Amino acid sequence: MSAAPAGGTGSGVLVPHWLGAAHRVELAAAVRAALGAPGVHPVALIHLEDVLTELHVAAARDAVWPAPAARVRLATGWDADVLPVRLSLPEVTAVLALCALPGELRARLSGDS
Repeated sequence: MSAAPAGGTGSGVLVPHWLGAAHRVELAAAVRAALGAPGVHPVALIHLEDVLTELHVAAARDAVWPAPAARVRLATGWDADVLPVRLSLPEVTAVLALCALPGELRARLSGDS
């Protein structure tokens, strides 16, 4: 996250969204498209940029410390490409409000699946 929480309960909490490689690619493409859209509020732009940063950090974190995610994948039976992408509520809200997402990815990020 780029800024300290502004008093909202839970706004500074990072929640892992377990996404496979295809979902991460879809998320990155949707966020990049939204970043190029005219009229996006500057604060929303910051949150969207933070989402792109976290996508890179998630991959780097798995390269440096592969064991934690590997244990979760083993316990859940998820594919080897599934990684935790840790997002705050404002970041998820910005993505859901501003990005055109495939239905399954939208459901994963909104907690419907």
